[in-house]
Amino acid sequence: MNLHEYQGKELLNSFGVRIQRGIVATTPDEAVAAAEKLHIDTGTSWWVVKAQIHAGGRGKGGGVKLAKSLEEVKSISNDILGMYLITPQTSKEGKLVHQVLIAEDVYYPGDSEPSEFYMSVLLNRSTGRNMIMYSTEGGMDIETVAEKTPHLIFNEEIDPKVGLTEFQSRKIAFNLGLSGTAFKEMIRFVNALYLAYDKTDSALFEINPVLKTSDDKIMAVDSKVTIDENSLFRHKDYLGLRDKREEDVAEVEAAEYGLNFVKLDGNVGCMVNGAGLAMATMDIIKMAGGNPANFLDVGGTADAKRVEQAFRIILKDSNVRAILVNIFGGIVRCDRVAQGIVDAYNNIGEIRVPLIVRLEGTNANEAKKLIDESGLEVESVILLQEAADKVANVLA
Repeated sequence: MNLHEYQGKELLNSFGVRIQRGIVATTPDEAVAAAEKLHIDTGTSWWVVKAQIHAGGRGKGGGVKLAKSLEEVKSISNDILGMYLITPQTSKEGKLVHQVLIAEDVYYPGDSEPSEFYMSVLLNRSTGRNMIMYSTEGGMDIETVAEKTPHLIFNEEIDPKVGLTEFQSRKIAFNLGLSGTAFKEMIRFVNALYLAYDKTDSALFEINPVLKTSDDKIMAVDSKVTIDENSLFRHKDYLGLRDKREEDVAEVEAAEYGLNFVKLDGNVGCMVNGAGLAMATMDIIKMAGGNPANFLDVGGTADAKRVEQAFRIILKDSNVRAILVNIFGGIVRCDRVAQGIVDAYNNIGEIRVPLIVRLEGTNANEAKKLIDESGLEVESVILLQEAADKVANVLA
């Protein structure tokens, strides 16, 4: 579950991470009121207006701008709110901006020049350990840094039996070239950041940039936080942070029916039970010359109603030229799936794309009889290769 920048910052701040302070607004007038309050609370006379969407690279798309007066705060907020912001991490259509964050200016003059760093906490899947990845090259695309100057990226793996040690925090501050007050501040920052990551059961904390201000404070100027959805039963208070407007409509609808669905950009819809079989089915489609339009696992307890709903979701995608149903009846019964297919045809109306069905396992014979007696135009197959051949014929 992704969080907005302002939500991520609030979460970080609750664990003692210093943040760039800000107030979220949904209208230009609210933005001005937020700027006035920040001026009173922090003394800032310049403000940063930031679009709040679930995507990085907002500045490149015109979603992050500096305002030097209240009039500019209102004007910039008016321009950003309601725009479709296109960044390297959005679709070609972009994402609609519903709210902006009005943040204090933290690049003020002082005894030294501000410095920007990159820092993230995530799981290293190759070792099964959490790690802190960091770099002196903050404020840039970390992918570009990794490609052109990989020696400027450092990793610190955390032993789960010990946790983050003081030595590791000091090593991070040293590798970032800090000293004096900034060195001590960075140690506190790293400790608080890792504590937040660990206690919130997060999948990713990414701060780009981490800023050393001109008076040697260390703070998070941005935040990208992804909470592990499998842990939300332990953090029910985080459920209110979910913004469904930022998520794919079909995926949200599928989740409400207990379907594991991920929309893709292909032309063959998939309905499968079991994640492994779903991945194999997607491979089959690719080998046949097509592209999967989705990942859809109906689960082991699928009934006719759930199968019908799965059809409805798949058919909302105008790119779908065929649907491949591949069910192995282990826990789920094939006749239940077959009944769902029949119900979908009867309730949805004419399905205008070819339907290829493979039902094997528990009650497969009963399932075949249901479909045969229904009079539906369904291509039945037994072998996976047959399914691939049928998909190839449809797309030819």
